[in-house]
Amino acid sequence: MSDAAIFIAATFVAGLLATTMRLPALLGFLLAGFALNWLGVDELPYLDFIADLGVTLLLFGIGLKLNVRSLLSREVWVTTVGHMALSVAVGTTFLWLVGLLGYPLLRGLDLQTLALVGFALSFSSTVFVVKVLEEHAELQSFYGRVAIGILVMQDLAAVIFMTISGGRIPSIWAIPVVLALVPVTWLGRWLWDRIPHGEMQALFGLAMALGPGYAAFDAVGLKGDLGALVVGMLLAGHKAASDLSHSLFLLKDLLLIGFFVSIGFIGVPTTSSAVLGMLLLLLLPAQIGLYVFLLDRQKLRRRTSVKAGLLLGNYSEFGLIVTSVAVSGAMLDEEWLVVMSVAVATSFVAATLINEKSDTILRWARSVMPMHPSNDVHPHELPISFGDARAVIMGMGRIGRSAYTELSEVYGLDVLGVENLPSRVGKLREQGMRIVEADAADGDFWGRLESTRQVEIVVLAMPFHGANKVALQQLTESDYDGVIAAVAQYDDEVGDLEARGADVVVNLYEGAGATIAERAAEATTGGL
Repeated sequence: MSDAAIFIAATFVAGLLATTMRLPALLGFLLAGFALNWLGVDELPYLDFIADLGVTLLLFGIGLKLNVRSLLSREVWVTTVGHMALSVAVGTTFLWLVGLLGYPLLRGLDLQTLALVGFALSFSSTVFVVKVLEEHAELQSFYGRVAIGILVMQDLAAVIFMTISGGRIPSIWAIPVVLALVPVTWLGRWLWDRIPHGEMQALFGLAMALGPGYAAFDAVGLKGDLGALVVGMLLAGHKAASDLSHSLFLLKDLLLIGFFVSIGFIGVPTTSSAVLGMLLLLLLPAQIGLYVFLLDRQKLRRRTSVKAGLLLGNYSEFGLIVTSVAVSGAMLDEEWLVVMSVAVATSFVAATLINEKSDTILRWARSVMPMHPSNDVHPHELPISFGDARAVIMGMGRIGRSAYTELSEVYGLDVLGVENLPSRVGKLREQGMRIVEADAADGDFWGRLESTRQVEIVVLAMPFHGANKVALQQLTESDYDGVIAAVAQYDDEVGDLEARGADVVVNLYEGAGATIAERAAEATTGGL
């Protein structure tokens, strides 16, 4: 217990210092792992288990929000294949040149071995990317969905490599087990509809992620956390998928701390391995540039290409896994694991700092990148029109749908909803609602938006305070002069939105109290 207390205290202090310096807490967690290892503190025996469980829940949560069709889109698979090929070529050339200079770990390595290291460096981190997107409330933005699609395809490439390299050959039962997940998840959906809310919902999600997800895949020689992703994808679209994702959010975040701390315990860096690990950061600008170039070739807007490229500009935990398999197969020296751990950790630091300046970098990129003509862009990024709508609801969850119905049926206004979940957009359109598929928290949404002069009311009903804040800022900086109403969950968020120019801000719980009182009064025999 005392060892666990030391780990928790050190991790908390490191995370607190990082946030005090306005850096993400995960950087503190990374440094805590390296510091504890350097000080000779023994790794907790269950740290790897906690880290694996955190990654499993992360991928399960991604699956719950993932549209399978997005993986088949050109911007995802063309970019993934093209980037992996070009990245391996660039990485191999860089390592060959450093080897020519006589660097110890690279001296005498053949091109095949150098290409293997280049392959390990071609992956981007799913854990890091999702954490950044969640912190910026942009997990469902278009560039975020594109980035996650690319990451899923990269994960599949890693699984294929581990299979053909002899890391662990899947059982002959692998195909039947994967196919059996379809009826199992159908049964899961049926059961899900009958499970009460609260801890039972969270326990159901945990059971599905670890049972038919992780355990089934692991039993037949496939990556267990990939199984959790597949099960999440098969459960996606359920009416309670978003609620389940939110209920597992805190647990997943706590467990992922173990993942970041565990990176520091892969090995104690020598001077040679540490310097080489940091030298590999020189490849990150090329990695980012390749992503931006390939996405731009798919006729995506500059913001989407640059934001996604910056987000994916890091090294991955899957790179560590690929390196580990190569080491166990005697294809690489064991010290390469330490090199990769240094490269991954320092790339997280660099990527965090770069993404904090993403808007500044985007402004520079816009000055040098030609803009695609409005009639020659990706269909998802065409100009957006509110038409003749007099009221616009941004965020069509429960609150947004209620506001839409109230303004339309009670006040007789022409209402338009803005929603970024494709599955929800389709269902609401089937119900006869006018919906635009877009993300109001995505800054490029406002660049695509045509005049809003005819709109009298805008309701900000998105589930994250950060998203509502971004939309409010864009509205107040534009020519919009109508009423802006917003919802908030906490009192400090109410004050923040009011200070930023919202005309009406309703505390979520106060609004629920007023509604229930109104309905109770209406239900009395004679009213009040």
